[in-house]
Amino acid sequence: MATPPDSVCVLAATRIEAWAARYVLPREVAVLRTGIGLRRGPPPRVRAFVSCGLAGALSDSLAPGAVVVPRWVGLPSGERLECYPPLVEALARAARELGCEPVTGPMLTAPSLVTGRARREWAGRGFVAVDMETGLLLRRFPRGAAVRVVLDTPERDLSAGWERPARALLDPTLWPQAARMGLLAPACALRAAEVVRRALGRPDPLRI
Repeated sequence: MATPPDSVCVLAATRIEAWAARYVLPREVAVLRTGIGLRRGPPPRVRAFVSCGLAGALSDSLAPGAVVVPRWVGLPSGERLECYPPLVEALARAARELGCEPVTGPMLTAPSLVTGRARREWAGRGFVAVDMETGLLLRRFPRGAAVRVVLDTPERDLSAGWERPARALLDPTLWPQAARMGLLAPACALRAAEVVRRALGRPDPLRI
């Protein structure tokens, strides 16, 4: 039986990611904010989910704005978590229809921001991008997938201080990064949400 859009919950880590999802998606699609690294606590049980928002690139080949729809997600422990194939296919197809060729290589879920030399180390293990939530969500809910749009890259690195955004904004040395993210982050978050909207708006987005 085809699954209607309102059976898929969209999970977003930050205020800006949640704002973008709520702005783009129809009202019947539930959008929950998890906090960075699920700091707001585990979300309530959901039937299926899309982890929607931003990511950091690990591969030098990815530029800001690149769309990542991983087929599986890894944790630093070595655990490998498969994304739900019908959702992956729906999201990848939607990205292509919007003119964005998705990157479907594996994504890392890390407990903290991955910056500097650590980006190269994880890229050497085959990961293309990194977030801080999707793998933790897949542990709880196996029928899930992610669409993440690249914000920062090895060439445009971020300070680890951005794990605490409110505190980071008080640091003048981080203001140039804040200005850059202020320009890029809304557009990237909206792009991720548009991919979800397109995927769920199809007559037969997924079967579970």
